[in-house]
Amino acid sequence: MSLQDKLDAFKTNFESGGPPYHASAAVHEPMHRATTELIASGLADQALKAGDRAPAFALDDADGNRISSAQLLELGPLVVTFYRGFWCPYCNLDLEALQEALPAIEERHANLVAISPQTAANSRRAAREKDLTFPILADLGNEIAASFGLRFRLPDYLISLYRDGFQNDLAVANGEPSWTLPMPARFIIGRDGTIAYAEVNPDYTRRPDPSDLIPALERLQATAE
Repeated sequence: MSLQDKLDAFKTNFESGGPPYHASAAVHEPMHRATTELIASGLADQALKAGDRAPAFALDDADGNRISSAQLLELGPLVVTFYRGFWCPYCNLDLEALQEALPAIEERHANLVAISPQTAANSRRAAREKDLTFPILADLGNEIAASFGLRFRLPDYLISLYRDGFQNDLAVANGEPSWTLPMPARFIIGRDGTIAYAEVNPDYTRRPDPSDLIPALERLQATAE
């Protein structure tokens, strides 16, 4: 089953009131509204694209180790995925699919990192519960996400739903009060710092399959040989 098939199956169950959330129809309207508004804003069109120069970054992993894009790019291409948080079931399915694809990524001499605004403790929880072996880097306030053109603030009505309806206070989960998130995105950065692949979607229920990364990685590998 493809990643998108898994995401669609989860969405169908969630929107039909299935477990574990048993959410009512009233919950879905503001979520759909927020996604529609984000799409209409055109923000995704302003995000970095293939051929653009990738911003350099240096962020802490869940154990407090500083990891820089410059150091990773010395080793080979870098796959970067932007991840909303441990609380997002769509993101968790995405990370699980990336973990399954990790051997194929590493066979192409590339590294993989996830970038999330969540606290280190929540990244450790995500890694433990999903058996992740690639690092989740902490992007406080979504500053690196902003440099890629991905940061947006949740509308007030969605903040209320998350905080009061789902008991999901992002000010706590992320350790700062901005209530911003990254649009889910996937990038491949070549060793020269140029983005070779970019996929950004303002609809968080839609994600590219990790297998889509392989042709771009193979092109970079062929160029390097």
